[in-house]
Amino acid sequence: MPQYQSSSVESARKAVAARLREARLDAGLKGHELAARCGWHKSKTSRIESARTPPSDADIRAWCAACGTDDQAADIVAASRTADSMYLEWKRLQRTGLRRLQEARIPLYQRTKLHRGYASHVVPGLFQTPAYAAALLSSISRFHGTPNDTAEAVDARMDRARVLHEGTHRFALLVEESVLRYQVGNSAAMAGQLGHLLSIMSLPAVSLGIIPFAASERGMWTLETFDIFDDQRVHVELLTAQVTLTAPGEVGMYVKAWGDLKGLAVYGSEARALVAAALGALR
Repeated sequence: MPQYQSSSVESARKAVAARLREARLDAGLKGHELAARCGWHKSKTSRIESARTPPSDADIRAWCAACGTDDQAADIVAASRTADSMYLEWKRLQRTGLRRLQEARIPLYQRTKLHRGYASHVVPGLFQTPAYAAALLSSISRFHGTPNDTAEAVDARMDRARVLHEGTHRFALLVEESVLRYQVGNSAAMAGQLGHLLSIMSLPAVSLGIIPFAASERGMWTLETFDIFDDQRVHVELLTAQVTLTAPGEVGMYVKAWGDLKGLAVYGSEARALVAAALGALR
């Protein structure tokens, strides 16, 4: 796994490593002795115990068998899978195409009461038009070399966006002004997207703030795209992976960053003026 400084991921992996080390020590085995029983090089034992190398399910089962703790294998495997799910490479998430990934996220959006987010590169998925989403998802599919199911993925994304009109959900999203200027798709698709943002702003459940280029004395730099779900969970989107954070301290950091960014944003008529200016620049 590429290095990403997340205590949630690191702590979860270290907890798995600690359980395996404890099992070895309780069995009275030295590292090289366990390696011999498992049939691998002794350095692998050291890498697993130091959480440098995540163990596979088979590694954990072999380890527990060598230590006489087969009854613990299932629990440790489950803990390892949980740690692994905190950092999911896009190539794994998208290996069967983009549609299933879009569909898989729908339940999370449906149960979230307060969804806060920030985007510095593209329009948030919930606010995308079919044409904009098709252009973006097609580019993503091409870049990552995943099966091209763009049409189905767009339908799933639009289905997810229904949450904007249902229940008692609230959405407070922030975008950089640059998002309005980066052209995704052709001019017609971009114009339609900007027009859609103007209509989205009128929804009672939606608060859309735009951080202008001219934000004075900017005290918060641009960040990677992130979404906060009910102060319980944060999704951070990297080029190579999605990182899921659940540790209260880390979630709190993103809540704080969102609050600082919110202070830079404009709303209402000022935000509409920025969208209208971007729309006018297309003509």
